[in-house]
Amino acid sequence: MRSVHLALYDTLADWEFGYVAAGINNPEYQREPGSLQIITVGATADPIRTIGGLTITPDTTLADVNPTDSAMLVLPGAQTWMDGNTEFVDAARRWADAGIPVAGICGATVGLARAGLLDDRRHTSNAPEQLEPTGYAGAEHYVDAPAVTDRGIITAAAVAPIEFAREVFAALDVYDAAILDAWYQLYGEHDPSGFYALQSQQ
Repeated sequence: MRSVHLALYDTLADWEFGYVAAGINNPEYQREPGSLQIITVGATADPIRTIGGLTITPDTTLADVNPTDSAMLVLPGAQTWMDGNTEFVDAARRWADAGIPVAGICGATVGLARAGLLDDRRHTSNAPEQLEPTGYAGAEHYVDAPAVTDRGIITAAAVAPIEFAREVFAALDVYDAAILDAWYQLYGEHDPSGFYALQSQQ
């Protein structure tokens, strides 16, 4: 079973990782049911408190994870990304250097910029202005889109958790193309015919 590592830190944005976690941990419709699992990872083993007030205890810590044992590092947004989460900025570099995908949404895109991972990749964020204070060198590669994937790095805006999940699922090959299209039709386009399309694929 492959592990997708979901980063935890205080003020974690609850709404940004839910579709990713549910899709990966729910074997329904998957190409290889049960072949993936979400493992939460913290800088320490201490519980964190999300922006929604939930307390979550990490399954493991960064010190105990080798990037090559991971299928992906998923970095949700939080209020601490502009100057904090240094451990996860470093982790993003380690994962990318090992050739393992990294996915960041909302404020986590700031962390990816700080890590130098957006200097030569197409990417997005909440707005170009959010990334400018990092001093990164990739402004010309900014794309005004809900979510972007380029060479193993996924970026997304805070208002695009569904598009973010779609990019993650595609990168991990969680679903067949027809299933992923139907899933997005239902959740991304709010089209109930996507539900029947999913049922027809069972």
